[in-house]
Amino acid sequence: MNRGTEPADPAGISEPSPGSRGSEYAALSREVKQSGLLKRRPGYYSVKVGANLLLLAAGWTAFALIGDSWWQLLTAAFLAVMFTQTGFIGHDAGHHQIAASKRVNNLLGRVHADLLIGLSYGWWIAKHNRHHSHPNYVDRDPDIADGAIAFTQDQARVRSGAYAWLGRHQAWLFFPMLLLEGLALHVAGVRAMFDRAGTRTSRVTKLSEAGLLTGHLVGYLVAVFLVLPPVQAVCFIAVHQGLFGLYMGCSFAPNHKGMPMFAKDDKVDFLRRQVLTSRNIRGHRFTDFALGGLNYQIEHHLFPSMPRPSLRHAQEIVRTFCARHGIAYHETGLLSSYAQVLRHLHAVGGPLRPELEY
Repeated sequence: MNRGTEPADPAGISEPSPGSRGSEYAALSREVKQSGLLKRRPGYYSVKVGANLLLLAAGWTAFALIGDSWWQLLTAAFLAVMFTQTGFIGHDAGHHQIAASKRVNNLLGRVHADLLIGLSYGWWIAKHNRHHSHPNYVDRDPDIADGAIAFTQDQARVRSGAYAWLGRHQAWLFFPMLLLEGLALHVAGVRAMFDRAGTRTSRVTKLSEAGLLTGHLVGYLVAVFLVLPPVQAVCFIAVHQGLFGLYMGCSFAPNHKGMPMFAKDDKVDFLRRQVLTSRNIRGHRFTDFALGGLNYQIEHHLFPSMPRPSLRHAQEIVRTFCARHGIAYHETGLLSSYAQVLRHLHAVGGPLRPELEY
């Protein structure tokens, strides 16, 4: 593999400057820039954000009008979809895809993440930056850190008790566990609010985020328990948050899981680091909508600030460039991607299954 220098700002969420990345990435970057695909798309995002807010408001209006009824479980499912779509907009804002102003992007991100769906924008930014800098790097990428799921056999081998049982069966339990992903994201964000580390400015930002998160949590619970009797309210929250987590997890799972992984100290140039660890999903405009543009994961990792509607146009440029330079470009169908993820998780849990020899 070609070797390259590390980013000047490892925590930066934007793509590196072409000149700092060696000739191949610089050449690709020039080609993409000349195509105009890095330009902001204010018209697209004005319509996107506006329509999303209207649909989200329509969902909560329907919830208020329907009132005490088990039909509210359908409302919960609709709002789970809208919460995920709102999260995608927060993701785009975090990558500065929407506006030229960092302040405007951060404002949009905090409103969509903290206030509208109750996820900490600041916590997610810090975590997501590390992921983008070193995708699928063991001990560097927080998305493959040891937790409920083991992503490497080394992580699996040190497990015991209930965690060992979970690791043995993680391929079978993966999708059911995603039902808890929404709750896990809420909890992680709230915990981050109590972390006093950082500069005075960052602590002030955390206080403002804490206010938005508190406003969401209080408003959400008051609305649900005010409109619905206790049993229906609990069922509504379970369905809503469960499907929200499932949808979010199913959108992110195909991106990197089961793709090549690197050791912590491996030196791989930026171009290969992003392409080899990412997986694209084939599809059409509905796939783009349903997955929030994350189906173009390779292009997104190479050019994080590229507006979402430009990713599909960049795909042919990047795919052709990779073929010309002998760089593996992985693309598959959605169901096939899930099968690859599950096979990987099953193989990782292999050392914990005593009936097999490893």
